[in-house]
Amino acid sequence: MIWQKEFKNNITSIEQLKEYIQLSQKEVKQLKKVVERHPMRVSKYYLSLIDWDDPYDPLKKMVIPSIEELNLSGSYDTSGEQENTKLIGLQHKYSQTALILVTNRCASYCRFCFRKRMIGLPSEEILHKFSIAVKYIEEHKEINNVLISGGDPFVLSTRIIAKFLEKLSYIPHLNFIRFGSKVPVYLPNRIIEDEELGKLFKKYSLPDRRIYVVTQIDHPREITTQSIFAINKLLKSGVILNNQTVLMKGVNDDPNILAELQNRLVSIGINPYYVFQCRPVKRVKQFFQVPLYKGYEIVEQAKRKLNGHSKRFRYVMSHRTGKIEIVGIVGDEIYFKYHQAKDPRNYGKFFKRRLNKTAGWLDELSLKEL
Repeated sequence: MIWQKEFKNNITSIEQLKEYIQLSQKEVKQLKKVVERHPMRVSKYYLSLIDWDDPYDPLKKMVIPSIEELNLSGSYDTSGEQENTKLIGLQHKYSQTALILVTNRCASYCRFCFRKRMIGLPSEEILHKFSIAVKYIEEHKEINNVLISGGDPFVLSTRIIAKFLEKLSYIPHLNFIRFGSKVPVYLPNRIIEDEELGKLFKKYSLPDRRIYVVTQIDHPREITTQSIFAINKLLKSGVILNNQTVLMKGVNDDPNILAELQNRLVSIGINPYYVFQCRPVKRVKQFFQVPLYKGYEIVEQAKRKLNGHSKRFRYVMSHRTGKIEIVGIVGDEIYFKYHQAKDPRNYGKFFKRRLNKTAGWLDELSLKEL
């Protein structure tokens, strides 16, 4: 298939990148050092969307390695994934949800990825036998949904995806199954040309038990004719689409851009779901993270330009203790609420911290609870 050839021919080296952008010998040396630690993969389709004449092009920033990635501040596991791993490749942080990591590859590698520690690298975090994960889910009847992620599960063959759905769909206490993917904007041909994938979703996305695809679209320029076509094919197959966006410095930290993105999502049939505070990931934090106070202001200004449907998303941080919504700033205090919690006693808990205008994460704020 064409998409498989496209995937195989992705740009993966600095030497290949030099065909698109001028780099000095010093830059080449530095960037090679970056990709030795965190590999590069960019689809030629996505490269075609980049404005190479703009040194600050937001799409370029998301996928092209930068010397800023040599900055080691932050952590490789900001959300406590290791402590929530119950078996290799399966995490169970929230009682109702099981997360399965099925691959360490993607159609393109986001430079801001919160799983930067494993993407494109040999990893002991990827599921080896799907049947073991199925058994765990069968035995834990409190689990009512499964999120299949990675990496990007849509870079796997349709045959493998079919096995996932076949085994999970017979577990009676599962209400729905989710896939997390950026393929609709990184490699839309994977969806456009594969008729079998559409048939597969039609088979398993039923009126009483839907398949969800959680897209990650971070900038309105990612929404192209091709991506809309791919998204429409998913919708026609009975899949429900939600989107999560990461708020990023130099990408979408502008109320007009963020509002345009949410409005466009609704217009093409995708429900805005989360806007995530960029996690303080090592080799990511300094280059991409916006301070919490600024992020809140951006989100609130963007919401003034949105209707009820396009501002359904929540602005949250995926903290090791749970998904924490950033709900307000009053004076020198910033207010939060647990949207999801690892500890059930924290569900819905409302709390505040002393505002620090440089803080980008809860742990950087002074304790001052209600």
